[in-house]
Amino acid sequence: MHPMTPAPYRVCSRRPDLADTVTLTLRPVEGPCPPFLPGQFTMLHAPGVGEIPISISGRARSGGYAQTIRAVGAVSGALCRMRPGDVVGVRGPYGTAWDVPAAAGLDVIVAADGLGLAPLRPVVRELAAHGSRYGRISVIVGTRSPATLVYPGELVRWRDLHGIDVKITVDHPDRSWRGQVGPVAQLVDRIVFEPHRTFAFVCGPGVMMRVTAAELVQRGVPAGQVALSVERTMKCGAGRCGHHRLGPLSACLEGPVLSYERAAGLLAVMEP
Repeated sequence: MHPMTPAPYRVCSRRPDLADTVTLTLRPVEGPCPPFLPGQFTMLHAPGVGEIPISISGRARSGGYAQTIRAVGAVSGALCRMRPGDVVGVRGPYGTAWDVPAAAGLDVIVAADGLGLAPLRPVVRELAAHGSRYGRISVIVGTRSPATLVYPGELVRWRDLHGIDVKITVDHPDRSWRGQVGPVAQLVDRIVFEPHRTFAFVCGPGVMMRVTAAELVQRGVPAGQVALSVERTMKCGAGRCGHHRLGPLSACLEGPVLSYERAAGLLAVMEP
């Protein structure tokens, strides 16, 4: 099969997460799913509509990929309407991965905003499963409102069952909200970590990553130990589209995961 030809995958299950967001589990029509590393993504093809990059948000119990999708355009909307039994096209997995092994023995901070938690979900699952390998583990999450928080049940389990320090902030609180209000970066001051012995994983809109990464580095976390995802700049996954440039960087070939040391000067050209 030509590498740019999508392989047929069947939708095994569909879970509505939010009004505009669903998690699909996908398995190849024939054979097993190729292995993936946390942070990698696939190109998902909605027949007759087009394709988009979507991060792999976990391994499903069925052995397939779990992929969380928000309906923000024609392709993502078509994918969100898929039902169990439907067939989609899949290319990949592609891309660089979160270097979770590099965090062994260190304090770990996972910082996400909105659907940025999806690419980081496999990271937190790995941290939760092997907590003794790491120091303090903190997960700081931002969302538009309490009603738009993704994976709320897992956040509770990570906190209550695995002892992870989970903190959440919202932009627009409702009457019942008693937690933090404001950007994710302000939560850095509310967690405990030893800066020079910390590894951070950050994913969200460009401005969130710029501000949060800069805050971590200002606090003393080495820039080479702050990892970011530039997945939203991906177009084809294979470096053939010509639209994947992020300054001098070929995001489709060298991303999506980069160190802040490498990406700091490039974040300004990303979309907010």
